[in-house]
Amino acid sequence: MMKSQKVELALNKQINEELFSAYMYLAMAAESDRLGLPGFTNWFKIQYSEELAHADRFFNYVLERDGIIKLESIAQPEIGGETALSLFKKALTHEQHITQCISDLKDLAKVESDHATDVFLEWFITEQVEEEANARAVIDQLRMIDGNANGLFLIDRELASRKAAPTNEQQ
Repeated sequence: MMKSQKVELALNKQINEELFSAYMYLAMAAESDRLGLPGFTNWFKIQYSEELAHADRFFNYVLERDGIIKLESIAQPEIGGETALSLFKKALTHEQHITQCISDLKDLAKVESDHATDVFLEWFITEQVEEEANARAVIDQLRMIDGNANGLFLIDRELASRKAAPTNEQQ
């Protein structure tokens, strides 16, 4: 049984945040494809899959704690008329939002003395540091080339080589 109804509600909200993240990255993949950037499309599709895995991780945790899942509507992401740089700026801003959501959830778990949830969230805290750093690294590269087509081509090729991380089931 979930120790705290407030924590259960917040975990359900986080499931929605993670599903929105997946939806947003899928829209970014479509926008990258429109821009003719298959490497960017690959990068965003991998992010999409990772966010679905994050939502699933929260979903399974709530069920494991005998909580009740309450799925909400997923908002439509506002993506369109983008550049490679604007997409990654949006990605970074969004990851910073998710970092804040997870931090708030961790704070709530502490206030509610929900030690299991507090420990469960540690993985996500570490993951968010990586998520923000990855987006920031691409932004830095895009700023460095300042719209140069040759530079964009090289970054796109680099992003095309990104492979999905193995899931827990594959390890």
